[in-house]
Amino acid sequence: MSMPEALIHQPRSVPLPRRMLAYLAVAGGRLLATQSPRRIRAVLSLLRRGARPATIEQAKAARDAVVAVSLVCAAREGCVARSLATALLCRLHGQWPAWCVGARRVPPFAAHAWVEAEGVAVGEDFPPDYFRTLFSVP
Repeated sequence: MSMPEALIHQPRSVPLPRRMLAYLAVAGGRLLATQSPRRIRAVLSLLRRGARPATIEQAKAARDAVVAVSLVCAAREGCVARSLATALLCRLHGQWPAWCVGARRVPPFAAHAWVEAEGVAVGEDFPPDYFRTLFSVP
């Protein structure tokens, strides 16, 4: 059974310089999403070096830019590409949010990927204890 889903696609709502960086981050995130979890973790661990922690506002702005320019990242099923692109866009600005992968605590099983800043999941509509973190790149 399919469920209708309306996605908002407004790339022009993001200023041109930030939009170009968002497109670059989305391309990198989608490419990285095809790799194994071990490789993703290794690449992100390398990229995070030297970055300062992202604030909630910075991570939310990056997530909003990524969702605005990419329908894949805006979709519910695009959590891996969306979270990776958000982390990469933050890194392009010298910041790093924690990238997390986890599973739902209650049945049925569902995996999810998200970013956290200041210990809070950024832009997610689930309660703080809804997913259990399996691993993260803080």
